[in-house]
Amino acid sequence: MRRRAEGELAAFSDGCKESKRVSSTGMLLCCKLYISESRNRTVLDSIERAARLDPETIIVNKFEDRAYNRVRYTLVSYVVHDCTGQAVYSPLQQTVMAMAEAAFEAINLELHSGAHPRLGVVDDIVFHPLARASLDEAAWLAKSVAADIGLKLQVPVFLYAAAHPTGKALDTIRRELGYFRPNFMGNQWAGWTMPEVLPERPDEGPTHVSRARGITMIGARPWVALYNVPILSTDVSATRKIARMVSARGGGLPTVQTLGLVHGEDATEIACMLLEPNQIGVDRVQNHVEMLAAQEGLDVERGYFTDFSPEMIIEKYVKLVSSRED
Repeated sequence: MRRRAEGELAAFSDGCKESKRVSSTGMLLCCKLYISESRNRTVLDSIERAARLDPETIIVNKFEDRAYNRVRYTLVSYVVHDCTGQAVYSPLQQTVMAMAEAAFEAINLELHSGAHPRLGVVDDIVFHPLARASLDEAAWLAKSVAADIGLKLQVPVFLYAAAHPTGKALDTIRRELGYFRPNFMGNQWAGWTMPEVLPERPDEGPTHVSRARGITMIGARPWVALYNVPILSTDVSATRKIARMVSARGGGLPTVQTLGLVHGEDATEIACMLLEPNQIGVDRVQNHVEMLAAQEGLDVERGYFTDFSPEMIIEKYVKLVSSRED
């Protein structure tokens, strides 16, 4: 049965070379893969070796933060459809699985600590449509990867946004699981922080959690802008107060989510997620943070994006693909 399946896949792949060529610049999916490690170079090297096993997936960006002890890889590849228009294949699926497996083998969450919240070794995987791809295609891939991680790696997976049957929001699930509550020194996250039997049933995988691996969130959503604003103060309570007032949840800016976090020994930071960046942009966020910080007597630096724009990501992907073909 397995040989037959492999043969069918090979035949499908051979028959889709032209489709792949067209898809490589038109129907693109982007994956942002967040892993709870940024200080151990040997571990990151092993994860990146796994990413390079399939040359048809491109790492277009990598963002490391040692204070947070967290790394994010931005990956791009094409998606192929069958004759009915149904998405059936993307190299991203195998690449993300290979990277996740490498991360789970090399990282023990019980030994992990950092200034950014997390619930798992592979903490979050989110898929975005690019170019002419659709959100439905991103959701299809998210659910496929979730099934693989849940079944093959035996890690509980919670789906969110377009990958969830009711579109449940990521921050809602995280709040239910205690994601936002520091458990070390009042501002850090260390080890595993939850019972081994989950209070909520995951969408994929077991209800019992490995303390070494934790759980994984997987979702699909339209593009989200990630923007961090440094606060020149070690007073994390004041930074968290400002963060709450900036966020939609705290009555601030619509479609903006925030976290106030310690960032190194002499600063704090407001990590902002702009769910609709074309409506509420970074200038408005920056100005609002500066106004609230001034009321607290705090100075603010100009914020920074932690990833490229969708247009820049597509441009970088096309250039990297072209250079490999040359």
